[in-house]
Amino acid sequence: MLIVRDIIKELEDKKLLVGTTSDEQADREITGITFNSREAFEGSLFVVKGAGFKEKYLDDAIQAGASCYVREAGVEGTEAARDRTGIFVSDVRKAMAVIAPAFYGRLSDRIRVTGITGTKGKSTTAYYMRHILDDYYASTGRGRSAICSGIENYDGLTDEEASLTTPELFELYRHMDNALRCGIEHMTMEVSSQALKYDRVEGITFEAAAFLNIGNDHISEIEHPTMDDYLESKLKIFAQCRKGCYSLETDELDSVRAAAMSCPEVISFSQKDDTADVFAYDVKTDCGSVTMRVRARGISGYDDFDEEFTPGTFGIINVENALAAISLSALLGIPMDSIKAGLAATSVPGRMELYRSADGKKTAIVDFAHNELSFERFFETAADEFPGKKIISVFGATGSKGVTRRIGMGASAGKHCAYSILSEDDPGYEDPYEICRQIGGYIEAEGGHYEIIIDREEAIKRAVELAGEDSVLFIAGRGATKTIKRGSSYVNVGTDADFLKKYL
Repeated sequence: MLIVRDIIKELEDKKLLVGTTSDEQADREITGITFNSREAFEGSLFVVKGAGFKEKYLDDAIQAGASCYVREAGVEGTEAARDRTGIFVSDVRKAMAVIAPAFYGRLSDRIRVTGITGTKGKSTTAYYMRHILDDYYASTGRGRSAICSGIENYDGLTDEEASLTTPELFELYRHMDNALRCGIEHMTMEVSSQALKYDRVEGITFEAAAFLNIGNDHISEIEHPTMDDYLESKLKIFAQCRKGCYSLETDELDSVRAAAMSCPEVISFSQKDDTADVFAYDVKTDCGSVTMRVRARGISGYDDFDEEFTPGTFGIINVENALAAISLSALLGIPMDSIKAGLAATSVPGRMELYRSADGKKTAIVDFAHNELSFERFFETAADEFPGKKIISVFGATGSKGVTRRIGMGASAGKHCAYSILSEDDPGYEDPYEICRQIGGYIEAEGGHYEIIIDREEAIKRAVELAGEDSVLFIAGRGATKTIKRGSSYVNVGTDADFLKKYL
């Protein structure tokens, strides 16, 4: 049993405690931890966090029976708050990293967590790992492995669409706890730069972690003010893993390699540099189906190998992601049969999904590509898979965050697309037309042409009307996402694939 006094002592020992309002109720039991007032219940500990926090949320948590609350020092609080023990700390996010293991225990010592970070490819790599681990689980008579990704979260008890690439720390611990209760020993996790920067994975030790790549993305006042800040945040993952791997093709390679050396064991992977520990060669593609040979050597506890693999996903764009998954699997000691079978069985919702009209005359790809690096990789793949065909694209950009994406995606589309249709993509509080107009300026600067149709369904309908046998549709940015963020609300509109199939 954990009581309020225990949490106070833990925070004091970590030098995060500033003070408390009262010790009168310090012997009350803590039955749960949450930062969401709607999830508070009798005996729970409630954490006050977030720029949009309102004092009413704290009152609601107390009304629901919260035993105590934790918040940063400097706010007196409401009358209702005086009926509970208030714990004031110097940094609420660092406090959460103390509270979670105090309540649940150090779960990452009991479940093998694999972390994946990168500007692009995290979800595809995570799904490769999921299918590889699922095949391994099936071979030993067990169910599925756990995953926390930008697409979905599954832990044996919960199976839900994701709202964040990496959940908040308390939610991660809940997922790990659920997984362990269900007998699941492996969890694959996408790890965003925001999660690393703002301590959402603080205190979690990754059994293995992969650094895929880094591009000029997420640079804005509310995300990362500079590229250096973005890189520094992503590199933190190496300080939290027992085994690591990284791509020799990433930008900022020297910095990535130096940070990776902090891992007790680290390997490299590449499809261009044959000095890599895991090297792909003889890569072939036939109508989007890829085969490749992979040679690996010097991985502790794993036999050297030279094997052929056939990933189940479309196009050579995913070779790097498959290599990362093979590297991670070898570091985890997963048998070769499961690595091969898992890769071959992988499909990823909204990532490089191929669609054709019934008569075969119109072809479209739906992909989550939402930055310049993803766009350039797609156009490289399109040149190989659809030589000589022109590209008609549909995309937009998010409001407020990742503002520099508008430049990179616009310029890339201007260079490679015969025509672009710009549409809304989570505009938030920004005017979606103004976002599209800005992107259009960069398209025109590269000699490209575009029109603006804000409604996503109408934009895709228009693209299908324009498509012919000499073209390929590139529907980018939203993948399998069903909602669009307008203001602070998420409106269910359907997926790009839903619209595409309707009109294709």
